[in-house]
Formats: sequence, structure tokens, C-alpha cells
Amino acid sequence: MAKYAAAVDQGTTSTRFMIFDHSGQVVAVDQKEHEQIYPKPGWVEHDPLEIWARTQDVIKGGLAKANVDPKDIAAVGVTNQRETTVVWDKATGQPVYNAIVWQDTRTDTICNELGKDGGQDRFRPKVGLPLATYFSGPKIKWILDNVAGVRAKAEKGEVLFGNIDTWVIWNLTGGPKGGVHVTDVSNASRTMLMNLATLDWDADMLKVMGIPRAMLPAVKASSEVYGQAVGELAGIPVAGDLGDQQAALFGQTCFSTGEAKNTYGTGCFMLLNTGNKAVQSKNGLLTTLGYKIGKEKAVYCLEGSIAITGALVQWLRDNLGLIQKSADIEALAKTVEDNGGIYFVPAFSGLFAPYWKSDARGAIVGMTRYVNRGHIARAALEATAFQTREVLDAMNADSGVNLTALKVDGGMVFNDTLMQFQADVLGVPVIRPTVAETTALGATYAAGLAVGFWKEVEDLRANWGKDKEWQPKMDVAHRDQIYKGWKKAVTRTFDWVENG
Repeated sequence: MAKYAAAVDQGTTSTRFMIFDHSGQVVAVDQKEHEQIYPKPGWVEHDPLEIWARTQDVIKGGLAKANVDPKDIAAVGVTNQRETTVVWDKATGQPVYNAIVWQDTRTDTICNELGKDGGQDRFRPKVGLPLATYFSGPKIKWILDNVAGVRAKAEKGEVLFGNIDTWVIWNLTGGPKGGVHVTDVSNASRTMLMNLATLDWDADMLKVMGIPRAMLPAVKASSEVYGQAVGELAGIPVAGDLGDQQAALFGQTCFSTGEAKNTYGTGCFMLLNTGNKAVQSKNGLLTTLGYKIGKEKAVYCLEGSIAITGALVQWLRDNLGLIQKSADIEALAKTVEDNGGIYFVPAFSGLFAPYWKSDARGAIVGMTRYVNRGHIARAALEATAFQTREVLDAMNADSGVNLTALKVDGGMVFNDTLMQFQADVLGVPVIRPTVAETTALGATYAAGLAVGFWKEVEDLRANWGKDKEWQPKMDVAHRDQIYKGWKKAVTRTFDWVENG
């Protein structure tokens, strides 16, 4: 009998392969970064072939580190940076263009054109999403409109589209030699092309965006067997597929209506389980698919997406040289007692939830001669907490349920200063689980459920454990005051880019 289940976690800055045992504990992890490509301001690309090479490297590395025989792995799942868009040649496996990353804003003009008749929320009732550069559909349209010869090939079914999950699964299962071309409901719901009610591609949306159906993957459940892996994992069922944030929701075992999690990574993403009902947001949130297990009913979520959180720390490291490594940010922030009166609004690629302003750009406001490196570091951390508060306020308003505690995960949850400030700004406890990398865990759980490695979701709940809890300590009046300052700072970033 198999001892383990595993996942490929393909993120914005790196790719990981993680192996877990039946109790949900990490057995092995291997990780490699890939290049961030910035051809023009606001453009962000990845090389899909580099991502696939790194994926193969980390699978090999993870197996070697744990000395695990692939035969002992019951199933493998995939989780991914969701809206990042790849179009490739079906016969050769060669991308027709670099992957256009979720943060990329080049489709602003396309979104504005589509919004002329009906505004930003034109398609929201059908797809749950506003017109924004974030989503895959406009990115596909950009490639079809701007890369010579691709549209003609797409019409003939000679090129394939996928978010990164689809690209990885297609290659994992054979690529040009029989690879399966699939996605799951969670990733499909990030394209603007899937109908929330039917859980399939919507003919009207395809027509509006000029996207041939022949290039789209089949939409499947998040937990079902899609095919068998080849290569290092030869013969192992590929059986789980979840966008990274939905995977984290799954890994945090938020299986009941009203449960929520926030993931602190490159960006920050909060998801609230709304059960088998799609709740339309009136407060700038996204209605999205949470997951679908086999033939069970799909589970929907409200989601608040913040583009830049951990990426701000990386920017301070890479672009300004303020710190040598990301972990140094906490020590630098602790050299001062507060933010020195400054706020750092990191709208590098516009503002996401709840504003959805693609024309906003980043700003540091409140600067005086008093301000030093420590204040900038602290303001950068605080920006993460303030943005999370804005999303939580919107969720409370949409759902009518006030959150009593927040489950957190991702790389930044080991920063005590940030997590304490987060509890202070929210006014509710913040709880870190024993396994903080819940994204890979969620995809592993989905894959393991599909093959019977875990029998039911209650087995997964039993695995969840609390590692640390932060209680709010801040005076309410002070909390209100600093939050008011943040709101004021955000307004200073609006309408910076003219003409889209």
C-alpha cells in the first residue's frame, strides 16, 4: 500500500515538489526559482519551458531528498499561479509566446474596450468577475491578436491554451505524446470564460473575446484522476488540480460554509467558503469556484485578491537593496516603534480587491526627514495587514457573517511582527497551522482523495493542527486612527496612468 501523496506547487517566483505522509506532514520538499521577465512597464512574463524544466528538476530533487520510491506515492496533484496564461503548439509543445503572468497589465486596453458596453461589471453575473487585467481570457485574446499566425492555428485546433496547471498536467502526462488537456473548475473560474452555473465554457463569452473553443481544455473536478504521469513519476495517477488559493483553502480544511483563510505569498488572497451557492459580491470581491470533489456538488467562494504583499518585500530587496534577504525585513522593521507617519501603498500593477483600479500606481505618502529605512520596512509590512483588513471588511459586508478568527498560511506567516499587527488591525485572532505550506498540501489532499488514500474530508480535518495564535492587543481608537490614515493614502494612488 502507498505511504505518501505528493504535489507540484508551481508558484509565481518558484516551483516546488512536496511529498506528504498520511497525517499531512511534510516528508520532502525541493524548490527552484525561475526568471521574472519584464519586457515593458506593467508587463510580466515567464518562460513556460523554464517552468517545465524546473518542475522536472524539483520532482527529481524531492524524490532524492526523501529517498522515496515513486511506487510508494499514491497520487500527485498540481497547484498553480492561477491566471498566468500559456498558449502552445499541440504537436511540438513549444509555447507560441512567453506565459503572461497574472500581475501583467497589458490587457488594460482590451478590458476598457470590452467595458464600453456595460461597464466593468458587464459579465460579473455570469462569470463572477469584473473586467480586469488579472484574468486569463483577455490575456488569451492579446496573444491571438498580437502573435502572428496564432489565431489561424487556434481556429484549426493546432494550439492549446492553459493556465499553468493545464501546462504542467499536459507535460506531466506526456506532452505532445498523449498529454491530457484538462483544467479544474477553480482554475477555469479565473478565465472570465466559464459560466458559474454550468461549470463549462460559455459560448457567449468565447464569442465576445474571439476565443476558439478548440484551444480550451476540458473542465474537470478538482479531485479526480485525469491521467497517468510519465518520466520520474511514471504510472502515478495525476488526480488533483486546484488554483493556488483554492488549494490553500483545501489544505486549511475550510470545508464548511463561513470558513475562511488568507494566504500570504507574492500576493495575498483571502477566500471565504459560501457553500454550494455562488454569492454575487456588492463590495468588489470575486465570486469564484472553491473546489469540486469528484461527482459531488461544486463549492463556491468569495475571494479578495491583493496583488502585492510578499512581492513588496522582494522589491525592497532586489530593486532598492534595502535588505539582503527577505527574512531580514522583520529585524529592520523592529528597529523602529511605528511607521513614522508613512504609508506604503504597493499598487505596482494597479489595485485589486476591493477597488479594481488598473490605473493606480504605488505610492509612499507622509514622508518627512524623520523617516528612515526602518520606517519604510515597517510600512511595507503594515501594507499587507491593511490590505487584508480592506478585503475582510468587504467579505463581512457581502456574506453578512463577521469572521471570528482568521486561518493564515504562506511564507509571511513566520513574521511575528506582521502577524501581531495583522491581529491588531483586524481585531480578531490570527491562527497559523502546523503545516504552513497549505497550498501544496491542498493539492495533495485533492489527489489523495481521488484515489482513496484519504477516504473523506473528515480525515483531512483530523490532520489540521494549530501551531501559533496571535491575539489583538491594539487599542480600538488607535486601530481606527491608523486605518483611516491608510484609507487616505490609498486614494493618492488613483488615476495615475492616463488613457489605460
